[in-house]
Amino acid sequence: MAGPLRHRLPPLPLLLLAAGGLRAAERSGGSSSAMEELATEKEAEESHRQDSVSLLTFILLLTLTILTIWLFKHRRVRFLHETGLAMIYGLIVGVILRYGTPSTSGHDKPFSCSQEDRPFTTLLVNVSGKFFEYTLKGEISPGKIHNVEQNDMLRKVTFDPEVFFNILLPPIIFHAGYSLKKRHFFRNLGSILAYAFLGTAVSCFIIGNLMYGVVKLMKLVGQLSDKFYYTDCLLFGAIISATDPVTVLAIFNELHADVDLYALLFGESVLNDAVAIVLSSSIVAYQPTGENTHAFDAAAFFKSVGVFLGIFSGSFMMGAVTGVVTALVTKFTKLHCFPLLETALFFLMSWSTFLLAEACGFTGVVAVLFCGITQAHYTYNNLSVESRSRTKQLFEVLHFLAENFIFSYMGLALFTFQKHIFSPVFIIGAFVAIFLGRAAHIYPLSFLLNLGRRHKISWSFQHMMMFSGLRGAMAFALAIRDTATYSHQMMFSTTLLIVFFTVWIVGGGTTPMLSWLNIRVGVDPDQDPPPTNDSFQVLQGDGQDSARRNRTKQESAWLFRLWYSFDHNYLKPILTHSGPPLTTTLPSWCGLIARCLTSPQVYDNQEQLREEDSDFILNDGDLTVTYGDTTITANGSSGPHTATTNLDSRRTKSSSEEALERDLGAADHEVTSRGTRLVFPLEYNA
Repeated sequence: MAGPLRHRLPPLPLLLLAAGGLRAAERSGGSSSAMEELATEKEAEESHRQDSVSLLTFILLLTLTILTIWLFKHRRVRFLHETGLAMIYGLIVGVILRYGTPSTSGHDKPFSCSQEDRPFTTLLVNVSGKFFEYTLKGEISPGKIHNVEQNDMLRKVTFDPEVFFNILLPPIIFHAGYSLKKRHFFRNLGSILAYAFLGTAVSCFIIGNLMYGVVKLMKLVGQLSDKFYYTDCLLFGAIISATDPVTVLAIFNELHADVDLYALLFGESVLNDAVAIVLSSSIVAYQPTGENTHAFDAAAFFKSVGVFLGIFSGSFMMGAVTGVVTALVTKFTKLHCFPLLETALFFLMSWSTFLLAEACGFTGVVAVLFCGITQAHYTYNNLSVESRSRTKQLFEVLHFLAENFIFSYMGLALFTFQKHIFSPVFIIGAFVAIFLGRAAHIYPLSFLLNLGRRHKISWSFQHMMMFSGLRGAMAFALAIRDTATYSHQMMFSTTLLIVFFTVWIVGGGTTPMLSWLNIRVGVDPDQDPPPTNDSFQVLQGDGQDSARRNRTKQESAWLFRLWYSFDHNYLKPILTHSGPPLTTTLPSWCGLIARCLTSPQVYDNQEQLREEDSDFILNDGDLTVTYGDTTITANGSSGPHTATTNLDSRRTKSSSEEALERDLGAADHEVTSRGTRLVFPLEYNA
């Protein structure tokens, strides 16, 4: 054991402490080797039992949460969301573990290594001729040397922060991208990008500067006992700017609230998490030159901006490339004949995106998010029917369990975490700062966005978005990832309280706020807002569906419309079994490549499409509308009373327009809508 460890570590890699008596000082000198081995086996068995109990505790928490959720849904209780329930149960278990279980280990003994200038990740300790391996857990301040956790059970339920990032976060973020409702998301894409990127940056810097003033005030009144730099305040601003309105969105989904408001909140929260984590990485990378490493330095600032752009773009490309590779594999293989293998490959490729990005120095959250979006857009079309259902349900279940696990752990951590630092001044200042930061995030940006939006973001929407700035799993995961210093410990404790408050108070007030702001509920997700002129109704071809598809195409963000034609004509046929054949979109000299990359299913889909289209083509004589006593036909004739009709000429759409409407979720079938538009008053006076 000693050889490999000595080879791995840098100079002075191995510290052998002759500590005859550690864990054996109380034993008699004549204890036999067999007795020592028996005691060691009992300790290992006890440790295994405690591991099982700790995992069982969280499973029981999740089970209790699920049963309570069913009860709440059965009774239509909406004042508390499932995440709030998980936090409450976690708090209860944390209290029981903290004050209801006795200390089980009392063998910690400090050793002095004054000759070493840095800690080692691994130590080998010589105990009566036997070598034992010890790993680094973290730094302990001198004032808390005697307050080290003596309860083995509490140690077991305290997880390594990397567990949250590498195991629990990937399914949550991937599910957000994989289940994205593209129609309403892309209709509001410009606004979502503005809120997520510019708004998060504004919120971060406002909160960071306000908290720096709070830190100065704490230092002035003598409540700051250690260093707290300006960069720490900016880091706190980035952490706490990660919104997670899971409670609000769940209630929106249950009540069928306005779909555009849902899209704005959901889209902002999805991209906002990615921006917040990259922003925090950029702030950590801020290293000014000179003696004062925490002063403002223009060169270091622009370097951090470059780090932000590099990490985000690199992570985006890695996620997109992984999704494209998965799409190609599922297209050009026969995996669809084996749905189990197909689902397993899809799952592993999706999860590995996160780990690959982290291993390469990028951000796994951004990579796995865009991998989910790419998989939904391309790979999903290549999967078998069984695999489509399996992947949707698999990641939905993983998302549900992981998210509730994190919120349960939040409640537990309030009592099991040993490095809490609660400062009333800092906590109050943080609540004020996030309120002002959210206000500066929503209202000015909404005003600027409304200057170019056809459908304005109303004041009620803005107030609801302001109210819905909850903090959740991402803020907690970012805060707990580094709690080594005094400032980071205070930031973590404050973040925990902010998450509790926003989930319980703000989340519980969502339904009354919707009622107070008169926001529409009970809305069909595929239904558009009512037209501005309430006295007229438009029928075209197959009626409201056709009008809705046309409106969706026109209102989608211009950036998306520019990209979509290229995607539909070239990327979709290359990566999936859908879209037009490449032989019709590529130049004639690329015929060989086009035939190789176009799958036979594409030609089958095209032929099937032509057959389906013929059933949906309406002739002028085929359309008759009966209204009251009047029958209106497409040629302008009417029944007993005369009515005037305005006829639009037949029109056909390009294949890219049809695909745009279909992919945005506006239609269940890929059809060409060609018909007649009739415009007539809703009220008829005889």
